[in-house]
Amino acid sequence: MAVVRYFAAAQEAAGLDTERRSETTLGALRAAVTSAHPGLGGILPRCAVLVGGSRVDDDTPLGADDLVDVLPPFAGG
Repeated sequence: MAVVRYFAAAQEAAGLDTERRSETTLGALRAAVTSAHPGLGGILPRCAVLVGGSRVDDDTPLGADDLVDVLPPFAGG
C-alpha cells in the first residue's frame, strides 16, 4: 500500500496527515481520496502530487513502497 502524506491546507481538508492507500494508479488514488475526503475536492486539482518526489501522470502505477505527497500551492513571500 502506498503512503499518502498531506501537507498544509490539504492536511486540513483531509483531516489527517498520512494514510495508506491500495489504489494501483495515481489517477485512481486521486479519485479515491477525493471520495473519501470530500474537503479535498476543491483543493486537490491545484495541488502538486508527487510520487517518490517527482511529478508524474495519473496513469503512473503505484507500488506498495511508494510515497505520495500532496502539496497545496504555497504563498511566497
